[in-house]
Amino acid sequence: MDLLDKFDGLIAQKSALPFKSADPFKVVMDEILSETEAMINGKKTILAGTNNYMGMTFNPDAIDAARDALEKYGTGTTGSRVLNGTYTLHKTLEGEIADFYGMDQCMVFSTGYQANLGMISTLAGKHDYIIFDSDSHASIYDGCALGNATVVRFKHNDTAQMERRLKRLPPEAGKLVVVEGVYSMLGDVAPLKEILTIAKEHGAMTLVDEAHSMGFYGEKGRGLAEELGMEHLVDFIIGTFSKSVGTVGGYCVSSHPKFDVMRLVCRPYVFTASLPPSVVAGATAAFTAIKNSGNRRAHLWENARRLHDGLKKAGFKLATEKAESPIIAVCLPDMVSATLFWEQLMHEGVYVNMAVPPATPVGFNLMRCSLSAQHTTDQINQIIARFVTTAKKIDLKLS
Repeated sequence: MDLLDKFDGLIAQKSALPFKSADPFKVVMDEILSETEAMINGKKTILAGTNNYMGMTFNPDAIDAARDALEKYGTGTTGSRVLNGTYTLHKTLEGEIADFYGMDQCMVFSTGYQANLGMISTLAGKHDYIIFDSDSHASIYDGCALGNATVVRFKHNDTAQMERRLKRLPPEAGKLVVVEGVYSMLGDVAPLKEILTIAKEHGAMTLVDEAHSMGFYGEKGRGLAEELGMEHLVDFIIGTFSKSVGTVGGYCVSSHPKFDVMRLVCRPYVFTASLPPSVVAGATAAFTAIKNSGNRRAHLWENARRLHDGLKKAGFKLATEKAESPIIAVCLPDMVSATLFWEQLMHEGVYVNMAVPPATPVGFNLMRCSLSAQHTTDQINQIIARFVTTAKKIDLKLS
């Protein structure tokens, strides 16, 4: 048997989509002009789907720090953190992040995906339980699959069902509740205050993935838990460098007194080469910048509200009633409509993410916009206008 035969259904589904001159799964950025513009297929394009929330990819201090580290330390460490892969720069970054969150300790991973994969699979073992939201990121699902814990899902943001399922578990068992601050496809937020309160009432530890909420939620930009004043009920916070920080990597922060043992038992941390010094130095500088980015956060929220309100007024169906994050998801009726819309929008000079099942919840075919604090008001207005033009050109009926 050909081991790839199992994917024939997906191949057929993709082949049936009516792409003519572009494929959203094969976009190549020919030239990056700024945090918000690129040349794609020879056309100047507004980037509205990059997760570059705080616009840190061209931060001068981060670039200078990365360049300096590259020259001093070379291109990589060629070893894991428990071998030769811990440099002074790695420890400095971990200290910077721990201080940023007001936590005691931090572990830096090579990707945000690995942070979830490693922490979840290691924390909850045999005879333990993981209770998590059904709309969670693939890295959370894979963290559950890699470990030996019993996995219990609850409907997206359904705190009543979560509580019912917690009540059925043995009170003496180890329990880990896992949720996200902002969910990456629809851009909606978790009812985090209720979730954390219920979790603690039933003796569960908590892990919150703030990948899509760090940078712009909270007074200091730490995420939704800070915004709600609930950080004291979070045992582990997961974050990533590939969104608001503008580079690559991931981390977990905690004040648990035994947290440091994770460096010895977390396999995705122990057996992966550590981040290159240039990436670490750039991330450290970006964290410093984010601490002092109150005005940038405010502008990002202005952008999100402007885009959401403009598209809603134009008659588009949106995934949320209001802008809950810089992720503004526009709902299309089916995959064919989504395909036609995405391709025409690219012709109009706007790049967004086309997101369809199984990457999205069942029934959601999305034009997923993710905005940056560096988008100008004029660019937001252009995005709205080009969405409207695209709808007319493909004969999409708006409400």
